[in-house]
Amino acid sequence: MDQPVSTRPATILMTLTYVAGFVGAFIGFATLAQDPPSLAIAALVAVTLPGVLSFLRHAVFNRSDAARGGWDFGTRNNFQIEVGLANLAWGIYALLAVVLDWGLQAIAASFLISGFYFAAVTIFVLASGDIRQRRIGGLIGIASWATVTIWLGILGMTAG
Repeated sequence: MDQPVSTRPATILMTLTYVAGFVGAFIGFATLAQDPPSLAIAALVAVTLPGVLSFLRHAVFNRSDAARGGWDFGTRNNFQIEVGLANLAWGIYALLAVVLDWGLQAIAASFLISGFYFAAVTIFVLASGDIRQRRIGGLIGIASWATVTIWLGILGMTAG
């Protein structure tokens, strides 16, 4: 019989993801108001770091994350790992856009990529009717994050 899986690693990673995301968003709104406007540091904190943390949570600590979500079936879920790889992909994109100095619009695109993904997740959950009471808070968080990142992406696209 399988031993119970601890939700602690996934919970810690999720908390760090939220903190990084919202600290990065705050930095983004502040640095877009500067002359010249920038999203470089914000992208590293709000897109790259959460992308890497989400990869770790979904792919490396996938059983802990599944237990945290209440859907641990006792086996590895390859689709969950694929979601982690998607998170890592936009994190790497944001990192490259900053490090290789692709410019404000390319960096802003990293916010849009992340935001559109989370908006799609929100719409999917609402449309599927799979809203359980314990998921309402998470859904509000996802929808809020989608709104913030899309907003920052649009502001970044139009600031340059």
